[in-house]
Amino acid sequence: MILEIADFRIQPGQQAAFEAALKLGIATALSQSPGFIRASVQRGLESPERYVLLVEWQTLEDHMQGFRNGPLFAVWRSHIGGFFASPPSMEHFVALTQA
Repeated sequence: MILEIADFRIQPGQQAAFEAALKLGIATALSQSPGFIRASVQRGLESPERYVLLVEWQTLEDHMQGFRNGPLFAVWRSHIGGFFASPPSMEHFVALTQA
C-alpha cells in the first residue's frame, strides 16, 4: 500500500465550496480509479485555507500511471483546481510500522 499526501492551499473564504468540490471529486473521479483504496481530508485549524488529502493506493503505478495519466485526473482537477491559491504539493509514502 502507498500513501499519497497532497497539500492544498485554497483562496480565502472558499472553504465550504472547496469542501463540496472535494467530496464530489472523490466520489466521481478519485474513488473510481483502479487501485484506489480510500481517502480522507484534513482541514487546518491554524490555517483554515490549508487542506491535506490522504489517499491510499494499492501501488505507486495505480496513482501515477493509472490515475494521473488517465482521464479521471482531468475530472478530478476540474472539480478542485479553480480553488488553489498556489500549486499543490504531493508526495508518496510507504508504511514502516502500524500500531
